[in-house]
Amino acid sequence: MKTKILYIAAMGLLTAGLTSCGEDFLDVQSKTEGTTGNFYTSESAASRALIGCYDGWQRTVSNGPTFAFHYLSELCSDECFGGTGNNDARNSQVVDRFDIAEDNSQQNLHNTLWESYYAAIYRVNQLLVKENEIAWNSEASHGQLIGEARAMRGILYFDLVRLFENVPLLTEPSTENVPQANPDDVYALIFDDLKYAAANIPADAYPKASSSTNDGRITCYAAKAMMARAYLFYTGVYGKEPANVTKAEVLQGLEDIVSSGEYSLVPLYKNLWYCASTTWQGSDQTGWQEVSTYAGEDNAENILTMKFNYTSDYNGNAGGNNAIQMFSIRGGTFKAPYGQGWGGATVSKQFVESFPAADQRREASVIDLEGEGIASTTEYQNALSDQREYTGYTNKKYTARSGYHQSETSGSWSLTHYYDGLMAGDFQISQPIGYTLIRYADVLLMAAELGSSNAQAYLNQVHNRAYATENEDGTVNTPNNSIPVTKENIMEERRLEFAFEGIRYWDLLRQGVNVAAQAIVASGEKVLNGGNEGTVTFKADNIISKRGFQQIPLTQIQLSNGVLKQNAGW
Repeated sequence: MKTKILYIAAMGLLTAGLTSCGEDFLDVQSKTEGTTGNFYTSESAASRALIGCYDGWQRTVSNGPTFAFHYLSELCSDECFGGTGNNDARNSQVVDRFDIAEDNSQQNLHNTLWESYYAAIYRVNQLLVKENEIAWNSEASHGQLIGEARAMRGILYFDLVRLFENVPLLTEPSTENVPQANPDDVYALIFDDLKYAAANIPADAYPKASSSTNDGRITCYAAKAMMARAYLFYTGVYGKEPANVTKAEVLQGLEDIVSSGEYSLVPLYKNLWYCASTTWQGSDQTGWQEVSTYAGEDNAENILTMKFNYTSDYNGNAGGNNAIQMFSIRGGTFKAPYGQGWGGATVSKQFVESFPAADQRREASVIDLEGEGIASTTEYQNALSDQREYTGYTNKKYTARSGYHQSETSGSWSLTHYYDGLMAGDFQISQPIGYTLIRYADVLLMAAELGSSNAQAYLNQVHNRAYATENEDGTVNTPNNSIPVTKENIMEERRLEFAFEGIRYWDLLRQGVNVAAQAIVASGEKVLNGGNEGTVTFKADNIISKRGFQQIPLTQIQLSNGVLKQNAGW
């Protein structure tokens, strides 16, 4: 009997039919319930299965892996430290320092994430293996549906291979005990899947003008942009071209996005982020009112957003962004619109101070706990005694939102609003904040890096938007400056533009593990641990010896009877 290496979640959309090994009159097939044998026959059924695939993808965050991909990406970078509670386990520090000696009990740290990713891949593979059994309404709808599924699988494997490098490659709904694949083979699948999606999802499947019909769906443009990101990472880390995609193809895909006219930069950077563009005004007597210029998750710049909702519960209905609480202010909310969390991924003071003085991205990206009057409150002073690696700064882009407000008369704080006027959900599991995976700014900078003939214009667009200012009448003044198109300038622009968006670490690693280690080691600094002085320090060899990758979960190695091997250095 083969040993299972994966925990596979149920499809959710299907239930077992009734069968019997007895006499014929007992051998009855359900007329109302589907099985994997009879479900995948019509396009409408395949569409339902695709929704189940999106649910599986969402569950890589909402299933309970506190150390979800985005959070792990930030801990690995030079932007953030581990943080969390001063008396908590040092699991964030294991990731942040690339050192299991920080807490030897954390050898299974990534097991839930691993299970969730392979459960999602299983769902996609279950749909794809039935492709030829489905009666498609048209070739266009066939290409769209299968294209979305294959793009999703490509993204799932891209996350896995970036985190762990050495992962099993399963292209059918299987739980077989297979060894880890050569990373080249995993990337070959990633590029094949994304190329198929780019070629087969119709350009008008989800037009940006009616983005409400998209709601997080993968478009051909998202596939083209993700392929460029994978190409840049692969060529940077492995120093060679992939076997099945060319630089010219990748660049053309980015140019297609630009020429489509579907996307544009949001004029003011702060309006990309709710907490950077929203205040609450009013009084105890008149009631609090939200005042916001937030462009929303489906704004003109967002090409792919992983969506969540606030209807999660503890009975298996998972849909919230569980990782948001890790980024959020520890101990409670002390100033609207910020919500409650665990104080993870505290932001390096050096990183904050590296922003040029007039760069609007600093204020839009970082909560300045002292400058915004939060650190001085009695409530936060109490929380500070339980905060590890306090720097005075935390992530503004991905922080919990709330409508906690301070009474003018009593000075007490109360919750009077939660997400569009609804009191909803537990703060730990019901955060509906989506992850913006790809923005148009990224497309412009990737195209510039890959040698577009329009590289100067693309770089200038992103750079100048960072220095745009708003007039009293709401009009925007954007400078018309020009900076040289060099690799160094592009990477610096990416560093500032995509702060806390889960991109910086992978940009470092694709420049070489020594470059990544040098930047991370240089980010060490003095912090407060429970109010007491401390220092965050990094060792370059911890990162270099592991080639920048994470540990394989011990449970998976044990379940495989040693077929899976631990990554070097761990």
